[in-house]
Amino acid sequence: MYRFLLTPRWWGIHVFVLLSIPFCVFMGSWQLSRFEARVQEHRDAKAEAVSARTEAPRPLARLLPVDKATSGRQATATGRYGRQLLVPDRELDGKRGFYVLTLLRTPSGKALPVVRGWLPGGADAAKAPKPPAGEVTVTGALQASETPGDNGAGDQGGLPSGQTAAISAASLVNLVPDDVYDAWIALDRGDSGMKAVPPTAPDNTGLDLKAFENLGYTGEWFVFAGFVVFMWFRLARREAEALRDAALGLVPEGAQETGGAQETGGVRETGGIQATGAGPETGAAPESEDAPGSEDAPKSPGIPESEGAAAEPGAQRASGTPTGV
Repeated sequence: MYRFLLTPRWWGIHVFVLLSIPFCVFMGSWQLSRFEARVQEHRDAKAEAVSARTEAPRPLARLLPVDKATSGRQATATGRYGRQLLVPDRELDGKRGFYVLTLLRTPSGKALPVVRGWLPGGADAAKAPKPPAGEVTVTGALQASETPGDNGAGDQGGLPSGQTAAISAASLVNLVPDDVYDAWIALDRGDSGMKAVPPTAPDNTGLDLKAFENLGYTGEWFVFAGFVVFMWFRLARREAEALRDAALGLVPEGAQETGGAQETGGVRETGGIQATGAGPETGAAPESEDAPGSEDAPKSPGIPESEGAAAEPGAQRASGTPTGV
């Protein structure tokens, strides 16, 4: 019954199934490994954040450029504070407020953005304390430049003068005359009574939306693999049932209807032929040319010739037999 599985058409189906299942399993396993890697990165980042608070700070130059390994590490830099900016719409402990950002001019000639602290409420330059004068040494968590829309960084434009939406070199280079480091520092202790800003995790780390997308893709690929196996068994079963029905002489309902219509038509045609042929046999016999009374019968007196001719066919039709004398 299952010899059809060795036909060329089914060999093509077998090859497709044998290639699809390993591919789906491989893709699902790869997506699962990506999710597990992000979970491990999240754990490592939390462990590094704890150790970074207790480790000795290192000079800024030794930690640049900022990457996943150096983000959140304690860094130190020396210079003089310059221009001060406000970063509005930043949330801390469930409250809305703003960062106080001051540029530190280093001996290298470049400016380092330093977040000195956070204040609640709307961004107001009058609320922000002035930076210390003279040369200072700052210590804090090293952070990579923000991308607008990520990690709480705003992407709105048209801010008032003295404000910036994101802490990034690309945004600050248009606001200050100095070159700006592609990094910034959040002080461990808030300056002048402000609240310290905790470090943020670097991009593409932690249990963010992308991590759960990997987990969702994992389930989809494994479902696809199961669907391929299910469809193979279903197609094989349907074809086996069709061959069994054909061997038992069973005809699908549609075929029965079509065959019945053909047979009915044949009967009608045959009946028509019989009806047509039965006319001469069962009907009235044809009138013979030599039948008596057809020409020699005397005409009835007093009846016009035309009326007798008209009445004679009527009598024949009524009796069904020829009229004779």
